[in-house]
Amino acid sequence: MATHSNYQAQVDESYPGSQSPSLQRTTDDSRPTHLRIRIRIPKEYQEEPIISRLISDHELTVNLNAALLASNIKNDGWFDLDLRGKKCQIDSAMIYLNDLDVEIWSKSTDPDEENW
Repeated sequence: MATHSNYQAQVDESYPGSQSPSLQRTTDDSRPTHLRIRIRIPKEYQEEPIISRLISDHELTVNLNAALLASNIKNDGWFDLDLRGKKCQIDSAMIYLNDLDVEIWSKSTDPDEENW
């Protein structure tokens, strides 16, 4: 009959390097957070559901604080948005906006900051 002993490893958190960076990153990425951004969406994206995709594709809660829009296609749109979700979701959304060449005019974790 074979005998197996149970072994449980414990991490000494006081020792430098005792936690792997990937574990720390995963923990940080799953924390709820928010980011307030002011963005300029180019006029060529006027018919695209960019803000809607922040909600559906990146699973964020988006609050529209303010917007400057024109009824014609001649001007860009400016938006003041609060993004709420996990850090990894917000990071993914910011990559999406950068890939579209959306100008990110301002970023802040202070939802009450005014700098328009």
